[in-house]
Amino acid sequence: MTTFIIGAVAGIFGAAYFIYGKKAQRPVPLLAGALLCVLPYFIGDVTVLLLVCAALLAAPFVIHIEL
Repeated sequence: MTTFIIGAVAGIFGAAYFIYGKKAQRPVPLLAGALLCVLPYFIGDVTVLLLVCAALLAAPFVIHIEL
């Protein structure tokens, strides 16, 4: 149940990051958003899932790549 809730929240943030990355043509939010939508299906451990999601949520603020 906990992984389901974390996955749902990660999916919501992932969709928002994906849409923003696509509209702004920024690859880091686009990739982070796609990974936030997909990775909760493959990670079963709650601790690892939280760490990966936290890293992906912070990535667009830390990594700046312009096209």
